[in-house]
Amino acid sequence: MAQLNHNKTALCFILLSLISLLGGALFGCIAALQFVYPDFAQFLPFFKNRPLHVSLVIAWIFLSSIGGIYYYLPTYCKGLWQTFTMQKTHLILFIITGICILSCYCLGIFGGREYWEYPPVFSLFILVTWIIFAINFFLSVRNIKGPWPVYIWMWATGVVFFIITFSESNLWLLPAIRNDSIRDVTIQWKAYGSLIGSWNMLVYGTGIFLMERISGNPNLARSKSSFLLYILGLINLLFGWAHHIYVVPINPIIRTISYLVSMSEWILLFRIIYTWRENVSKAQQHIWLFSFRFILTSDVWVFLNIILALLISIPAINVYTHGTHITVAHAMGSTIGINTMILLASCFFIAKESAKSETVRDSGKQEFWGWVILNVSLLFFWLILILAGVKKGVLTAQGISFEEIMIAINPYMKIFAFTGIGIFAGLCLLLGPLLINLSKTLLIRHKDINN
Repeated sequence: MAQLNHNKTALCFILLSLISLLGGALFGCIAALQFVYPDFAQFLPFFKNRPLHVSLVIAWIFLSSIGGIYYYLPTYCKGLWQTFTMQKTHLILFIITGICILSCYCLGIFGGREYWEYPPVFSLFILVTWIIFAINFFLSVRNIKGPWPVYIWMWATGVVFFIITFSESNLWLLPAIRNDSIRDVTIQWKAYGSLIGSWNMLVYGTGIFLMERISGNPNLARSKSSFLLYILGLINLLFGWAHHIYVVPINPIIRTISYLVSMSEWILLFRIIYTWRENVSKAQQHIWLFSFRFILTSDVWVFLNIILALLISIPAINVYTHGTHITVAHAMGSTIGINTMILLASCFFIAKESAKSETVRDSGKQEFWGWVILNVSLLFFWLILILAGVKKGVLTAQGISFEEIMIAINPYMKIFAFTGIGIFAGLCLLLGPLLINLSKTLLIRHKDINN
């Protein structure tokens, strides 16, 4: 009974994460169309639409990561959750806070900063949900006998550092920080860089766990390569933000070291996934078809992002590209191409495994075409942003006015908007059946608990 309760909460987090992903993609499409067609959908203007998009995408990353940890820890890691009450409280508080934040955006009530544009009081509620999760997590993992596999270390690090970096990102509320512009900008962007490092820990830990389960090789999560990835990820979390801070005084050596650590982490992740692929049997590939595909897809995006990052790190190129759409392409390649693909692999794995294959299929034609459309659209989405960035960089160097530059790149942005619609369409095809199947599984679990 306890196990059913815990899994039910995990599935609720996964279901909510998928809804958040679809919502975030939808608002992203509307925002992109508003960028090139200003009169489009004025019932929800751009200044409201953009934070809705950003908040829902961030919610997708954290909800799916948390849902995965809630499911995997007791099912496979022998780390029994201490109380169902803490899980239920976490879920309810997260939902209430999320509804309040989205309502504020729709009503035009703001007050926060970039990424956290809601009234700052809601940051306190978000922090409380993570503290509840952290307490429950550490009370549970103490039951695990023997050395921890690397994904437990990654999850633990991600949970702790989210609390630290999220708190740090709200230090601007203190007058001593807010009134010093250099200190304010430095702390703010340092916090954001480390915050991304914390969610990378959650995502990469989930990826390593999935690779271990799909391949059936328990040594993968205890290998030197996996722990080296963890160490590099931790160093990147602590110091990798430095190569993003170009507007404040900082020693160039620190930026260089931060950049090298970031690149090393990606190169090692690419190598781990590439090596793992060769050791997965055809039978295991067939059983976990879409989870396997999404992990391989993430590896392709790791490779593409490494190439892009190496190019824009060349000083002669960086002079033209920094602050252009190429930076956005780099961010989207990471968020959608790497993180989202790994988390979708996790969602498909949980949906299929939790239903014991009774109600879930992950190899239908609809899902396949959704996967194809998603990745083809994402590739063009990424390439168009790069082309727009190159055009903007060159024109800026020529001293062209901002207005003229935006007119010149407008054709690129129109294509960009429609490739975003392709991404949304692919997600709808992929996630429609998954949402239905997860809902059926939750109903079955609910009946089993009541009986």
